[in-house]
Amino acid sequence: MGNREMEELIPLVNRLQDAFSALGQSCLLELPQIAVVGGQSAGKSSVLENFVGRDFLPRGSGIVTRRPLVLQLVTSKAEYAEFLHCKGKKFTDFDEVRHEIEVETDRVTGMNKGISSVPINLRVYSPHVLNLTLIDLPGITKVPVGDQPPDIEYQIREMIMQFITRENCLILAVTPANTDLANSDALKLAKEVDPQGLRTIGVITKLDLMDEGTDARDVLENKLLPLRRGYIGVVNRSQKDIDGKKDIKAAMLAERKFFLSHPAYRHIADRMGTPHLQKVLNQQLTNHIRDTLPNFRNKLQGQLLSIEHEVEAYKNFKPEDPTRKTKALLQMVQQFAVDFEKRIEGSGDQVDTLELSGGAKINRIFHERFPFEIVKMEFNEKELRREISYAIKNIHGIRTGLFTPDMAFEAIVKKQIVKLKGPSLKSVDLVIQELINTVKKCTKKLANFPRLCEETERIVANHIREREGKTKDQVLLLIDIQVSYINTNHEDFIGFANAQQRSSQVHKKNTIGNQVIRKGWLTISNIGIMKGGSKGYWFVLTAESLSWYKDDEKTW
Repeated sequence: MGNREMEELIPLVNRLQDAFSALGQSCLLELPQIAVVGGQSAGKSSVLENFVGRDFLPRGSGIVTRRPLVLQLVTSKAEYAEFLHCKGKKFTDFDEVRHEIEVETDRVTGMNKGISSVPINLRVYSPHVLNLTLIDLPGITKVPVGDQPPDIEYQIREMIMQFITRENCLILAVTPANTDLANSDALKLAKEVDPQGLRTIGVITKLDLMDEGTDARDVLENKLLPLRRGYIGVVNRSQKDIDGKKDIKAAMLAERKFFLSHPAYRHIADRMGTPHLQKVLNQQLTNHIRDTLPNFRNKLQGQLLSIEHEVEAYKNFKPEDPTRKTKALLQMVQQFAVDFEKRIEGSGDQVDTLELSGGAKINRIFHERFPFEIVKMEFNEKELRREISYAIKNIHGIRTGLFTPDMAFEAIVKKQIVKLKGPSLKSVDLVIQELINTVKKCTKKLANFPRLCEETERIVANHIREREGKTKDQVLLLIDIQVSYINTNHEDFIGFANAQQRSSQVHKKNTIGNQVIRKGWLTISNIGIMKGGSKGYWFVLTAESLSWYKDDEKTW
């Protein structure tokens, strides 16, 4: 790739940035960019103004930058500025640019010093700039001022994190030299998202304000807190210079003189200063775009194919035609019904291989969970025998009976049948829950129409809940039917005659099936429990048991 093509990479990303901002889709793709992070009064605004060579950023006390500013610098013969929200209007007076930023900020955030994550896109054309795109973020603050919410620090932190957590974002961490580098808010945030320091570029400001006898040489030589991309020192205009309208060009000359004359920075003067910083950022961003462009292009193509698929589905859709709306609505509702049926009956388009769902889970509830719940029911045989005994005696009263009275039998059986209500109702609840989960999965295709999705879920869920009540009534009715009449003539019921017949069949089966496999004498010797040494036994090995005999004894 030639140098000219490399230089066109940043303008290409700028056009993408504008397109996504205009569509409100800036968060769907991670554009290669540089985010400027730092505490309040760290000198971020001065660095950016030095890049442009003009005073164009709002200044004052408290939070001045209350919305992200996407600053796109473009090399051009003419010098002017354009805002994305004011298309076609060229600003040649940079005081008007400052005023427009203030007005646009207040339009979204209000006058109470609130913040917003909606960016302002500003493009500056100038012969004095290199192609570069930076995002100026609000300064990190600790204490709310004016009508700001108490959690303003958390809000600003979250906004900054939205940008710097993206892998495609380089971090320009601005730290004043007259504070301890270990307490730098910018470097602290950068360390959280970039612990190896691969995406972070350090900028040290206010080098001229350090105490006499101190310097930032170890920092600028990347020895104290090393970063892969290193540190660059700059000297900005003081507030007095700004108030006195000191020319930025004069300030740049003074900055150059400072580094050449300072004994601690003289040997690295060529790697310090605003012009060098601008050049480094241009190279770093260009290289970063080049490295990330293939993966970015693949993501963009994937989204393009997905959107083209959606466009194909709605290409004949005419919003102003009520018949088309009705048809589209009916098609989506019918598709929901088809999807629901497939998930219950099976043969769905997408088979879940991770877990059971839909009809398969309902099938499992009936054939595995319900029998398990029945088996799990507490059954105390000793207690049941006691209940049977008490029931028989209470039925007989003062009389002594010969046979078990039917009333005692029915009382005990009915009490056991009633226990089926719990597992049966629990199974209904499990089925209802799975049906509602299936409805939610089927409505995912309606996500583009939130109200339709919500109403569909509500209507179907309400219908399922209505059927739930009727289903439980029916289950309870079936159990009550079984309780109300004990049919002892049913073929599955084991009466006295059937019990006797089954007993004889079992006995006959045992007689036939318990065949002798081997028999003979068995001598057992050297057993400590047997006194007198070895003994002889007559043994019989059958299909079901092993028996051995000695004299008139039998052991098994």
